[in-house]
Amino acid sequence: MLHLGPGVTLERALDLSPFTLPFDLLFPGRDIADLDGARDWLAPLHVDFAAQTILLDVQSHVLRIGDKVILIDTCVGEHKHRPRRADWHNRAATGYLDRLAALGLRAEDVDVVFCTHLHTDHVGWNTRLENGRWVPTFPRARYLVGEAELAHWLAEEARAPGEANHGCFADSVQPVLDAGLMETVADGADLCCGMALEATTLTVTPTPGHTPGHRALTLRRRDVTALLCGDAIHTPAQLYRPDWYSRFCSDGPLAVATRRALLQEATEHGHILVPGHLRGAMGMRVHPLEAPHGDVWKPEWL
Repeated sequence: MLHLGPGVTLERALDLSPFTLPFDLLFPGRDIADLDGARDWLAPLHVDFAAQTILLDVQSHVLRIGDKVILIDTCVGEHKHRPRRADWHNRAATGYLDRLAALGLRAEDVDVVFCTHLHTDHVGWNTRLENGRWVPTFPRARYLVGEAELAHWLAEEARAPGEANHGCFADSVQPVLDAGLMETVADGADLCCGMALEATTLTVTPTPGHTPGHRALTLRRRDVTALLCGDAIHTPAQLYRPDWYSRFCSDGPLAVATRRALLQEATEHGHILVPGHLRGAMGMRVHPLEAPHGDVWKPEWL
């Protein structure tokens, strides 16, 4: 658990650990040897140099602000038809809801589900299969997503129904829309409105590039600022090579610019960064290093 100030805590609920990706799948055209200078903190938890793989966790973050519960991203889910990825395909008995229960949460205790973006590994537990139909997993929650993100995937689904994004729109987004539980939120919106916790804001922050409408949450609580930044930082390898964008980024140069801005601001102001797939820690502060290939950061794990 990470304490972010009086009345504010952050925890995580794992869905898949580790989530292993071949290095050349995630970073095509790059050389893993270019990470050698960061082996001491990338290996073995984040990069397996021998196997040439990147190791991630697929997880939700549970943010408690006073008596309110905000769940950030909902992982892969169960019973989802994902034939292109064997480790996602028709999963069952994963224990995800049990791990939420171990944090003292039932599905009906969640007040807000915030989707940083609508990629398959971030929306799966939006819904669960009940009597042959997809229903919202968190029946009391407001499901929130950025306006541009929802518009993008609505257009993609209309263009090629069931094809884009492993087909997750039909089973993990549309049922929530049909239930009237999904809302769009504008950049700068304060999700703490009505939570009545003094000197606390939780604002929707644009972090585009990984997807067109990717959004983060910026928590400010007195003298602590934390950015729950989803896939704006996909792996800690991108601290050492911030110029590397992943195969799954919709606009690579924009993703790089977004990440550099996050790292520079976090350095200047001591902000905590909470990437969505971070393994082994709740979050990190970052510190600049000298390197021959440009700006480099090293993490201080929290």
